[in-house]
Amino acid sequence: MNAHSLAWIPRALLVIGLLYLFLVGVSSLEAGIKALGADFQEGLLARVDHPVAGLFAGILATVLVQSSSVSTATIVGLVGAGTLTVDAAVPMIMGANIGTTVTSTLASLGHVRRGDEFRRAFAAATVHDIFNVLAVIVFLPIQLSTEFLSRGAEEIAELIGGSGVQGGKPNSPIKQIVKEPVSWAKDAFGALTDSEQLVGVLLIAFGLVLIFAALAFITKSMRLLIAERIERAMNSLISRGGGVPGLIAGLVMTVAVQSSSITTSILVPMVGAGVLTLRNAFPVTLGANLGTTVTALLASMAVDLRAGLVVALTHTLFNLCGILLVYPVPAIRNIPIRLAEALAERAAKNYLLVGGYVVGVFLLLPMIGIVLFG
Repeated sequence: MNAHSLAWIPRALLVIGLLYLFLVGVSSLEAGIKALGADFQEGLLARVDHPVAGLFAGILATVLVQSSSVSTATIVGLVGAGTLTVDAAVPMIMGANIGTTVTSTLASLGHVRRGDEFRRAFAAATVHDIFNVLAVIVFLPIQLSTEFLSRGAEEIAELIGGSGVQGGKPNSPIKQIVKEPVSWAKDAFGALTDSEQLVGVLLIAFGLVLIFAALAFITKSMRLLIAERIERAMNSLISRGGGVPGLIAGLVMTVAVQSSSITTSILVPMVGAGVLTLRNAFPVTLGANLGTTVTALLASMAVDLRAGLVVALTHTLFNLCGILLVYPVPAIRNIPIRLAEALAERAAKNYLLVGGYVVGVFLLLPMIGIVLFG
């Protein structure tokens, strides 16, 4: 075995170390929220207690941080700390699903001066937007009336172990290992100030920095580690014509790089160039949507309450249900594709519509919604 064949090992070890730092960040976020006290927690919950406000808060937060992985990990930390209930968190998770699509939509703007190429690229980007919006329109009312997603997640959490949504999690070695550095950080911040609330703020800031940095470097490292494999998978996908292999490719790539935005942003220029059709790219997008839920599942390993696991599983079930609703029946599968093509057709003729769409859907509408319902 030569040195070249072993070159991936240091980068793989780096990714494992970064995953550990990510879990430490989630644990620090949870500890900081607890340190801020009940008044802060009740005030935060009151602001997003309305499901529509929670939905728009999830969209806006994800747009601002440009990563659903960061926003969903933060939501899991809030639920794990007991600050958010599962019921309040589910609309926020759904909103994060919509907010993450802004990255690929922005990526399509690079083709804006090239007519048909822009039309194809914009359709490839917005089909993700439209799918997630339609999934929310269908499943949010059902979830609010029946709690079928969160109840299903509770059942799965029960099978994994423990009792009840608010029940504590077993003292796993992973949880104990990630909490040790948080204790050191808490002691260090406590030496700087006697204010428990300031310690909480510092722990939250420390946790968010670790989450941001760890996920950014994981994405970069994994992209370098598997760049050639991604290219081969895409070429294989093109030769097979999408379908279930495309869905699996999108799932695996997104789990590997910990970013659905990376996967979908790769697809946009391919569709724009005419290398891949929108219909073949769509299942890859759906796979990426499901793959991105792994981050929340990882984050749940670092929190105290089982509710954190429940909300992470709810995220997975929501995206899985969306795929099962849309993909198997061709007539339903064609709905987001045709809507995206129609929107792209209009956008290619009027660039003002493009700016209005991006700013309106991803910034103005969420802000107005939070003000009206928060």
